[in-house]
Amino acid sequence: MKEIILDTETTGLSVKDGHRVVEIGCIELDNLISTKKKFHCYLNPERKVSEKALEVHGYTDEFLSTQKKFSEVVDQFLDFIGDKQLVIHNSEFDLSHLNNELKILGKKSISNKVVDTLTLARDKFPGSSISLDALCKRYRVDNSKRDKHTALIDCELLSKVYINLIDQKEPTLNFQVQDKVKSVNPEKKILYFKKVIKPSSNEKEKHNHYLKNNLKKNFFN
Repeated sequence: MKEIILDTETTGLSVKDGHRVVEIGCIELDNLISTKKKFHCYLNPERKVSEKALEVHGYTDEFLSTQKKFSEVVDQFLDFIGDKQLVIHNSEFDLSHLNNELKILGKKSISNKVVDTLTLARDKFPGSSISLDALCKRYRVDNSKRDKHTALIDCELLSKVYINLIDQKEPTLNFQVQDKVKSVNPEKKILYFKKVIKPSSNEKEKHNHYLKNNLKKNFFN
């Protein structure tokens, strides 16, 4: 099953206050394995970034003013996510902002099936911190590159956290071995390996002698 890990950065917390999306990051997974397909863009929000948001992601008004507007990337974004399941940490936040951008353009809201990792974490670890950083620490996911909140890095971290949250191990260890087997002879399917050890004539004779004597003892005792 193909899924999209999705994250956004914005000018502020609420669309009710007129805040807009400044960055979108997406990573595609196929049966929990990255396909290496990504969608990423910075956006001109056509408004100023709040001080709190600037502290979080560090994108200045000057930098964002040179980026494309959402209207210029919307079709590419929608094509990328298609009807795939979305995996988002705190989906209410990201979807409210994305759907607001779509509403401004007169387009339909996102209707994809959504897995909210915040909800998964809350159910799994009630009463514990369930921020992305906290989950990275819990699952020993290296988040040292996360100086600021950036959509694409957060997607990469969330993909690893998500696999752990649903009690799956990252499916990376055995694939190199499988690739090597395929490269030797792709037409043959190797189901298992078994080493057969044949006993020598002397070993057979000793074994028969042992059975003969011990079977008699066990029978009469």
